[in-house]
Amino acid sequence: MPTNKNAQLRYQILDRCFSDFKHKYTFEDLIEKVNDALYDLTGSEVSTRQIRADIKYMRDRVTFDAPIKAYPMAVGKEHYYRYEDPNFTIYNNDMSIEEVNNLRSTIQMLGRYRGTPANAWLEEVISNLEYRFGVKANAENLISFEQNDKLQGLEHLSDIIDATVNHQPLKLHYRTFKGHEFETICHPYYVKQYNNRWFLLGKSAEYDTIGNYALDRIVSFKKVDVPFCNNTQINFDTYFDDVIGVTVPKGDIETVVLRFSENRFPYIVSKPLHQSQEVNLEERTITIKVKPNKELDQLIFSFIPDVEVLSPQSLRDTIKEKIEENLKKYLSMQNDCTAP
Repeated sequence: MPTNKNAQLRYQILDRCFSDFKHKYTFEDLIEKVNDALYDLTGSEVSTRQIRADIKYMRDRVTFDAPIKAYPMAVGKEHYYRYEDPNFTIYNNDMSIEEVNNLRSTIQMLGRYRGTPANAWLEEVISNLEYRFGVKANAENLISFEQNDKLQGLEHLSDIIDATVNHQPLKLHYRTFKGHEFETICHPYYVKQYNNRWFLLGKSAEYDTIGNYALDRIVSFKKVDVPFCNNTQINFDTYFDDVIGVTVPKGDIETVVLRFSENRFPYIVSKPLHQSQEVNLEERTITIKVKPNKELDQLIFSFIPDVEVLSPQSLRDTIKEKIEENLKKYLSMQNDCTAP
């Protein structure tokens, strides 16, 4: 009776194959499936003799009494193996084959982040998923994610997430955009990614407000032995609903109307700027209800010259002033080049 340390993993993989009525697994296919998982997780492989012993063991009435049947292929003398009962499984597992395939896709996506220092913590999570369910990501690189491996602060990500999950206060050494450095004790509440950057949101010991700390501006940090201040102020499920990005100003929600060029407008319609977006096809305008912040300004500038701010007037004036200020740089350069 096969009872070595890899037995349960082999049974899981074989059980999945026998339950999969979308594919026809020959004996060689079964060996390949088991070997793929074993080699990736343990560095070992299984013999033909072992798989035959596993099938015999699973068929035994005293063990699993699995209704494994060999069916002839349409061409040739090969057979494929499958359960006679499509609902049978040797495990009390609520996951269907479709759900397992979805899990495999999830593992594939998570696996894209393997090997990077900032996401080394995912390695254990992915390996446990692979071992528990006997599935692994496709070996081909089929999916790409937008990310910046050169971004400073990524080396902090796993420890920051760990501190947030475990309610561990941190003493941050932080450097602002203008180069000012300070230290503060932060009670971490939430970690968010926006525009390829990561941000930590938490209560600062010096202020009664929620601080927003970009990980690429955290010089260093360490754990501090102080009582954790629980989050009683913010529901992060809805905290960012009224803004674009991660900066939540104290101002009111405003109705922002933007008009786009004929070429750019279909793109905006197909990829909404915000969940509140409403579209006027005749005017080629979109309306969003948000609190204006610097991320909104940056987003608008990313569409220039194909966008015009119609309202509110304050935002229109802000964008206009920034365009004029930027234009001065180009006009100054032109004058320098044409001067006698």
